[in-house]
This record gives sequence, C-alpha cells and structure tokens, in this order.
Amino acid sequence: MRVGVIGGSGYVGGELLRLLLSHPQAELTTAVSRKYAGEFIFGVHPNLRGTTNLKFVPLDLPQIKKNCDLVFVAMPHGASVNVVPKLLEAGLRVIDMSADFRLKNPGDYVKWYGWEHTRPELLEEAVYGLPELHRQELKNTRLIACPGCMATASILGLAPLVAADVIEKDRVVIDAKIGSSGAGSKPSPATHHAEKFGGVRPYKPVGHRHIAEIEQELDLITNKPITISFSAHTVNMVRGILTTIHVFLKKPLTVREVWKILRSYYQNEPFIRFVRYQKGLYRLPDPKVVLGSNFCDIGFELDSHNNRLVILSAIDNLMKGASGQGVQCFNVVLGVDEKTGLESIGFHPV
Repeated sequence: MRVGVIGGSGYVGGELLRLLLSHPQAELTTAVSRKYAGEFIFGVHPNLRGTTNLKFVPLDLPQIKKNCDLVFVAMPHGASVNVVPKLLEAGLRVIDMSADFRLKNPGDYVKWYGWEHTRPELLEEAVYGLPELHRQELKNTRLIACPGCMATASILGLAPLVAADVIEKDRVVIDAKIGSSGAGSKPSPATHHAEKFGGVRPYKPVGHRHIAEIEQELDLITNKPITISFSAHTVNMVRGILTTIHVFLKKPLTVREVWKILRSYYQNEPFIRFVRYQKGLYRLPDPKVVLGSNFCDIGFELDSHNNRLVILSAIDNLMKGASGQGVQCFNVVLGVDEKTGLESIGFHPV
C-alpha cells in the first residue's frame, strides 16, 4: 500500500518513517513537513541516513491523493482536525496520531482541550486505535484515531480488571512517569537540558487530558462508569512510560486468580507480555527493556494490608504509545500479521 506521513519531522513522525521504510507491505511515497520542505529526510532524522533519499515536501493535497492510498497524520493536537477531513474527502484512509478524533463526545474537547470541535460528525465514525480493544472495528474504518501514550499504558493495565468486575470503580489512581520525548521535538524552557536533567517533575498532578480517553474506553467495558485519578511526572529518561496503577478489590484475590484474569483477557495478544519474575533486576515491568519495541509489559503485586492491587505497565511512548501502535493498526487494516514490521526486540542495555 502506498503511504504518506504528514508531520514527518517530529519524533512520532520520525518513528513512523523508520518503521514504514522497512515495512514489507508499505511503499513510503510522501513525507510532509512545512518547516523542512525540500530537505532530505535524513537531515532531520539522522538514523535514517542510507535508508532513503526521499525529501520532505510541503502539504499538497492533490499530490498526496495521487501518490498515497493511506496517510498517517502526525500533526499537533488541534491541527489534524483541519487536515484529516480533506484527506477523507479525497478518498484516502487516515491513521491520525493526534487527540483530535479520539473522544466521542464533542463536549469533552471543550472540557479537556479548551476548543470547540469543528467536525463532530467524524468523532462517531473514528475508531479508537487500540487493537487489543477494537480489532474488528479497525478492519473496515477509514479513520483511525490512535490513543495517547499514557492512556495506552493505563487502559491496557486496567482493562482486564474492569472487564472482570473485581475492582472498586470509583477508586482508581494512576501515577504515570514519562520520558522527555513525550513533550515532542519542539524545545521549551521545561525541556531545556539544564532544567530537565536530574529531575522528577510533576507536570500534571490533576486534570490530565488523557483521563478523558481512559474513562471513555473503560466505560465501554463496564456497566458502571469508572472514575480515574491521574497524575503525570516527567522523569530523567528520553523514552518510555511506566504507569503504577492503584486499585482496590471488591473482595480479596489470590495471585493465581489475578494471573487468570490477565491471561484470559489477553490470550494470544502479540504485544502483551506479563512480567512478575522472582529473581534478577527486572522482576516487574520497566520501560528500559521495552525501548524500541511495540510491547506493553504488565505486572502486578497484591497488598493484603489494605486489599490493594498494584498494576504496573511499561511501554515505549514512541512505539506502543504512538508510531508502533499506528503501524499495528495499519497491519490490521491490511489484514496481515500484526507483528509485520514490528518484530524488533527491545534494546539492552540502553
């Protein structure tokens, strides 16, 4: 399939280019960047040197329609909504990496993002791009809205427990820690090395935007709405997310029972791994060992003192949290093995 990437100069766009260039079922024809139009891709993404001689081009819808069958859109939140409808009208399929089509309720964009959605009719049509939850719907849609990175880690950690109806749905606390690449490639005082290095900065203790999609997706699983308490921290690493999720059980569970819930829910899922080992350094999920891969590692511990279950999930925010997930959705659309182009194993050491 002929594919293009709009917004190819950012971190997510760069990862999409890297993955698509080696994907056996994709022909990368177009990489769009307004800022770097006319420059070689490897001038912006030096890791791609020697793999392609493509240059970035400006946003030209007639040319994109001529050269592409499907387009990945990696534009900032609030910008995709102005471009995606035009791509759909041109008959293209779209995998959008932004938040602009993730939420079904138009009012949620006012509440969580501070702007009125200009194309609310597309929200119902868009399919949330989490294959573990929406595989069948993804196959035939023309618009896929890929999840947020911290939302991905949180939803995957919680979905089995919500489906099993074993937790109190009004006491769910998520502590998420993310690397600096989660802020994107555009520098700011908060990402300046002298301010960033060596710190653990709580940057959104309450009211994080990803709450909206976490609650939306988990509500689809349960008959009682779930309430999420979410706090995010940026930590001293470039890539990766670790979510520590605190839930309280309706009744005590054994380790064996928790294992059964997790394994039965994610049976045969290609990118879910369970990590609860009894020896060594990496006994529980750690983002360091998923970097460069599309895996989500999930582990847990039971706290008998207060009937608490702690779920831990780790992903690479630029892979399973963004571009890798987008390519996984692409594979679902194509009807090929979901691991196609995503077989790389994580790095160690990093």
